[in-house]
Amino acid sequence: MSLTEPAVTAGLDLAGAMGAVRITAVEAIPFAVPYRRPARFASGQVDTADNVLVRVHTDAGVVGSAEAQPRPYTYGETQASIVSLVRDVLAPRVVGLDPLAVEQIHARCATIAGNQVARASIDLAAWDAVGRLLGVSCSRLLGGFAPDVPAAHMLSFDEPAAMAEEALAVHAELGVTTFKVKVGREPDVDVAAVRAVREALPAAALYVDANRGWSLPDAQRAGDALVELGVSAIEEPIAVEDHAGRRRLTERWSVPLVGDESAISLDHVERAIDGGEVRAISLKTARTGFTESRRILGLCLGRGVPIHVGSQYEGRLGALASVAFAAAHAETAVRPAEVTNFLDLSGDLLAGLPVVRDGRVAVPAGPGLGADVDEDALHRYREDR
Repeated sequence: MSLTEPAVTAGLDLAGAMGAVRITAVEAIPFAVPYRRPARFASGQVDTADNVLVRVHTDAGVVGSAEAQPRPYTYGETQASIVSLVRDVLAPRVVGLDPLAVEQIHARCATIAGNQVARASIDLAAWDAVGRLLGVSCSRLLGGFAPDVPAAHMLSFDEPAAMAEEALAVHAELGVTTFKVKVGREPDVDVAAVRAVREALPAAALYVDANRGWSLPDAQRAGDALVELGVSAIEEPIAVEDHAGRRRLTERWSVPLVGDESAISLDHVERAIDGGEVRAISLKTARTGFTESRRILGLCLGRGVPIHVGSQYEGRLGALASVAFAAAHAETAVRPAEVTNFLDLSGDLLAGLPVVRDGRVAVPAGPGLGADVDEDALHRYREDR
């Protein structure tokens, strides 16, 4: 979209009067969408996406939206806790602020300990509002490096043959050639699953995520075999608290140990890197928004630590946030981002976006995150009616 096009011109005209724009209200709407089949992994199982739609309203009539995905078995946050914190604690802190003051919004929310996903949802919705006010995509605001990103698809627990069949189907339908295989079970089962996917798609890029499910001996046994099968990385093999064990594994394997549950904030990332416990980072916009995610990216670039955009099994709106951030930056745009598992849901608040084609996901042309919530779908799935 050129700067002479009407939507962007209108946004830039509005930018001249941005001092008058203020956040007037923040909504937190719980909704639930069933999965077509349960998503299963070492740290839990998800049968229904019990998520929260967060909306930041402005007095210019523009509304920014974001999707919060609680993971109670990982972060402790629940759908109810996110709704309560956003409505009762965070909303009063940001109402009245200029939506373009994203650093101030972040600072106001950061005074609350923990609750990463709730705080990130405010940040993402504010950025969406800013993009809509200016008539520019969030990806362009953040850096605008690429028009699309390569996609990675996550394969959750199943029988090895079924996991291979899913990989084949996703590859045939979407052109995806990179897969994260969920592991963290019996080492023999995990190795069999990765081997089945490898044999089904010999040229595919594979990496694994144990979600802290292995003991140290099992991680050594399974990880060694998986490295021989050609996996490119091993994510969170053992308990985050086992610092010595994580360092041993990092030194043992020729492929990176990736931090995810150990990388839920800038401070966590810095400690994991400095402690020698990780050699790569999975960044999730759902838990660090755009503002803190930029800081994490900068830290990793400075330390020479690879970073890729991960997934919390989000819906389409959450996936659009991941796509926006991944495509905005040179470091993340060239690495496959986990942005396809919204397809595992039986419904959604959005329709049509994001689009996966030839193994890549494009940044939508529209402003902000690039899509509007379907109000009929929201009415169907919301849980506070």
